[in-house]
Amino acid sequence: MLEDGTVFNGIGFGRPYEISGEVVFNTGMVGYTEALTDPSYRGQILCITYPLVGNYGVPSMSVRDKYGLPKFFESDKIQVKALIVHELSSVASHWSCVKTLDEWLNDEQIPGIYGIDTRELTKKLRINGVMIGAVSVSETPIEEGKMRQLIKNESYDDQNFLPQVSVNTQLEYGDKNKDCIIVLDTGTKYSIIRNIIRIGYRVVQLPWDTPFEKIIAYKPKGVVISNGPGDPKVCDLVIKTASKLIYSSTPTLGICLGNQILALAGGADTYKLKFGHRGQNKACIDVHTKRSYITSQNHGYGIDPSSLKNTDFKIWFENVDDNTVEGIEHTSKPIIAVQFHPEASPGPYDSLFVFDKLKKLIESVDEGPIKIKGSNAWR
Repeated sequence: MLEDGTVFNGIGFGRPYEISGEVVFNTGMVGYTEALTDPSYRGQILCITYPLVGNYGVPSMSVRDKYGLPKFFESDKIQVKALIVHELSSVASHWSCVKTLDEWLNDEQIPGIYGIDTRELTKKLRINGVMIGAVSVSETPIEEGKMRQLIKNESYDDQNFLPQVSVNTQLEYGDKNKDCIIVLDTGTKYSIIRNIIRIGYRVVQLPWDTPFEKIIAYKPKGVVISNGPGDPKVCDLVIKTASKLIYSSTPTLGICLGNQILALAGGADTYKLKFGHRGQNKACIDVHTKRSYITSQNHGYGIDPSSLKNTDFKIWFENVDDNTVEGIEHTSKPIIAVQFHPEASPGPYDSLFVFDKLKKLIESVDEGPIKIKGSNAWR
């Protein structure tokens, strides 16, 4: 049920449960295991537009990559509140498959619904914008009045989801003898960590509310502000930290939510998109080279391009479809950010070079000590 009263009747799977959240759609053809574990979906009910979902099953969470991270997932659990698909495959076949999608959702206590017209649902969201909705999976008759009440009581835009998706203590990955890059965890996907290690650094993952002074005490070579869920304007503490990172000229990369947070910290403004960008085929253009890259995306907010005029940031990437801002760079400091996901997972790896760009920025920074104003730390 959507907040405008529209009802879709289908067949339930996963956990029998009633849940409400913001209803969004993803146009990706594959990658549901990575998508469902993306922390950027926290608080949302996900509709997958590709008709058939679940045919290659779900791999084991216990299979780890060389960094000790789950190889086939982007976090340690399903992050969406509920899943909506047109056709659920009851048979799964793949060399890595250990369970069906239905079994996985049931194990993780997530409700799902299939057999509905996902094309019609997606058209409504595109025309009217994303809406609050509710999913009810039950073996007994469903009370529509209860679903309406769930929708009425639900909010998304004013929620700070970061405590739900961030680590609550320091974690480290990679060779302890290498220089570190701090990942400020606002909902980090595992593939971000993998790519920082790939470019030659140790990763120190810190909670979202870690203050600047504690970050800089690690003497990091750089900082990555990760992807994550929700409205960037509610992330006051992270915006304050980002403003200090900008002031101190610390090499910094913002990804997705991190892109919006850096923009806000630099004096720009953000706004909510009508229905967001969620999929693996979003074309973005580097404004300098005019080269197009196919990117993976998952966001519902963007940077107001007109608000960048009075800041030290300029546009780096633009979206081919709607000309929205897809990346920014500082005019004089080693600070860059992208709205898309350079680590992909799922999606094409066309934009992995963004991590290499961060490495080049780090290497270009003067190695001499820089005194941080208001801090006893040296970098």
